[in-house]
Amino acid sequence: MRAPTPRTGGYADLRAYAVLGDGRTVALVADDGQVDWFPVPDLDTPPVFAALLDAEGGGSFDLAPTVPHRLRRQYVVGTNVLETTYVTDGGSVRVTEAMNTGVAGRLPWSELARRVDGLSGTVPMAWRVAPGTVLGTASPWVQDTVHGAVLRDDGVTLAVRTLGDMTVVTEDQACSGVFTATARSRHLVAVVGTQSEPVPVPDPEDVDRGVDRTIENWRAWTREFHYDGPWGKAVQRSALALKLLLHEPTGAIAAAGTTSLPESRAGGKNWDYRYAWVRDAAYTLDAWIGFGLREEVHAAISWVLRTLRRHGTRVFFTLDGGLPPGRVTRDVPGWRGIGPVVAGNRADGQLQLGVYGDLLAVVRGYVDAGNLLDADTGRLLAAVADEAADAWHRPDAGMWELPEERHYASSKLGCWQALRCAVHLAELGQIPGDADRWRSEAGRIRTWVEDRCWSPQRGAYVMYPGSDALDASVLLHARSGFDTGERMSGTVDALRAELGAGPLLHRYSGMAGEEGAFVACAFWGVAALALVGRAEEARDWMDELLALANDVGVWPEMVEAGTGDFLGNVPQALSHLALVQAALTLAPALGHADG
Repeated sequence: MRAPTPRTGGYADLRAYAVLGDGRTVALVADDGQVDWFPVPDLDTPPVFAALLDAEGGGSFDLAPTVPHRLRRQYVVGTNVLETTYVTDGGSVRVTEAMNTGVAGRLPWSELARRVDGLSGTVPMAWRVAPGTVLGTASPWVQDTVHGAVLRDDGVTLAVRTLGDMTVVTEDQACSGVFTATARSRHLVAVVGTQSEPVPVPDPEDVDRGVDRTIENWRAWTREFHYDGPWGKAVQRSALALKLLLHEPTGAIAAAGTTSLPESRAGGKNWDYRYAWVRDAAYTLDAWIGFGLREEVHAAISWVLRTLRRHGTRVFFTLDGGLPPGRVTRDVPGWRGIGPVVAGNRADGQLQLGVYGDLLAVVRGYVDAGNLLDADTGRLLAAVADEAADAWHRPDAGMWELPEERHYASSKLGCWQALRCAVHLAELGQIPGDADRWRSEAGRIRTWVEDRCWSPQRGAYVMYPGSDALDASVLLHARSGFDTGERMSGTVDALRAELGAGPLLHRYSGMAGEEGAFVACAFWGVAALALVGRAEEARDWMDELLALANDVGVWPEMVEAGTGDFLGNVPQALSHLALVQAALTLAPALGHADG
């Protein structure tokens, strides 16, 4: 048991958040019982609950004891349903929180349910539903209806449903109430929301049953999840976090659940990751194929191919498969006053050559898992391989979406990976095209990287020719098969020596003074270390990293060196993906069948 994490200026520490979700959106709930982020009904909808970025006006959904208390929280095993036990001097309660799902899967509305079971004694509780200004663009209001008060905010309608004996107070822009939990009592407060459509008003008993149904739905999913290797609890938790970022209406995979959480306390590095990167789809599919999952794999790969067929090869898309809108800055303070708060991402329109490797690797994994491509997809991918065979000569923005285009080593390696995958698919008869040309061009890329991007002085691959800077994204190409020998082994050591921050790694040279350490990079290092034959060292590194997670296993984009504080958007798909890939790669090296 511990006390809730104290807030600073109304803002919770990012470590304090657990995440709930329903396949369309997510809710971030701090350990003090305040839901500070909850877009309705979709993840990329302008958020009506956004105290995460605007403590005063952003809006939140609060539920907690009104007296001093201690707490312990965990997810119900095999689910994304959160259980928090609060203990006071007078008694104890258990709060079970879920984004409810339906009998046949995702509900066609948003339903965030918070159930309070009295365990012992008496515990006074209070709740408040107060939507905000939608990042400074709207004003919420309360309307009386035949079914009681509803809250309206920028086209979103919210119905508040309660169960059990409690007061309900309607204000101009919020609803609130108090109640007392006693041994074996049950209370519930839920928010049901829609956008630009009628709102259902479910019986509170149905919402209560929905919590139990949601637990069973999640457990049905995890029963299909197959992994018997080490770190099973962390791996399953990351798989469940990734499932929350799968946008079920389309099959897109969001890069993160939030926008504008800072990568640096100095500000400026605040991005919107509520979009679907081809890269993240590739890595997620790789993980889910390894777990024996089928439905998510097919949904995601179909989304990738359908979207590329519409728009061509690009870095990322909206969750509905469209082209991202322009970047807009919102007039709100940002988390702990660190701005800017933005919608949109500057990477739109960039040339990133690594996307070729991501795409072809996705399809290779899908085919190698026993699936077949259709003729149209085969022709599309052959054309993509031909593009890669020419495009690798061009400078690009690199994986890190840098403003200065260069001949980045990892970008060339992405093209190498694309062409090797295309050769493999052609040899299986899955795509047409000239496999000999692709094979030859891949050989030229290999020679180029080995001759121009290897530094004997550094004993490592460098970021681009003529530079002595290091880049952790090169580690991905141990897993791609480019290098699992002495050069990659030396590169891991050089990266840890220069970019290391305890068990963490920064992205590339010079970043230690500008931002937090990038979580995924260290897990890529674990996988690379395993692949170069240093499995015992990799295991120790993995153990050190896993100790840095928060109490419920949610990972952000970055961790601040020295303090261990979370930075960047959360939950971050790439962090959870890298954890999973590290475990899957390391497990067989340690003698486990899965991986």
